[in-house]
Amino acid sequence: MGERVKAIRKALGLTQDQLAGRLGIGKAALSMIETGRAALSSRNRNILIQELNVNPDWLDSGRGELFNAAPDLQAFMRRSDRTLPLQSVPLYSIEATAGLAPLFAERPETQPGNFIHIPNLPKCDGAVYVAGDSMYPLLKSGDIVLYKQLHDIRDIFWGDMYLLSVEIDGEEYITVKYVRQSEREGFVRLVSENPLHADKEVEIDRIRAIALVKASIRMNAMH
Repeated sequence: MGERVKAIRKALGLTQDQLAGRLGIGKAALSMIETGRAALSSRNRNILIQELNVNPDWLDSGRGELFNAAPDLQAFMRRSDRTLPLQSVPLYSIEATAGLAPLFAERPETQPGNFIHIPNLPKCDGAVYVAGDSMYPLLKSGDIVLYKQLHDIRDIFWGDMYLLSVEIDGEEYITVKYVRQSEREGFVRLVSENPLHADKEVEIDRIRAIALVKASIRMNAMH
């Protein structure tokens, strides 16, 4: 068991101090667990399984995969993406952060309400809940999208899915759309998955924040 705890820490890229902090124990106590001089408590076992997505069968016996798969995860990855074995992605409430643009500005008050622990995805900056049905059936209201923030709109990959904040009549409009080139200079075309939603031409200058959608997840797949 101790060697497997050490293997989990190595797979997550954590130091003993960092994993001990996640388990709520001291570094010396973790060292004793890793070397087999102390047993893993049921509380710490549950943290590894429930919060760090460790496969309980592997933890107990070494059989199977180290990490559980996320059953309702959809990944939207590019070939060049490098994945991480596991990461803790902060989950934000758009209402609590007063919008996407303040969240991306990394103001001190924009603290995550929770964390999602997801294996084998590219590095994500955060996650938010989806509202509306414009991307249905690919996404539905209440799903969570995991994103990678773009700092320059010129870095857009045309045709990919993005989380955007668009200013319309002084109001911030947050949406998930495919972003495609427009024939009008200074505009982009926002395209929905849902055929009942018409394409929308938007001035680039009205886009206040934008992030590439890397994955989506259903509530029942959270750990």
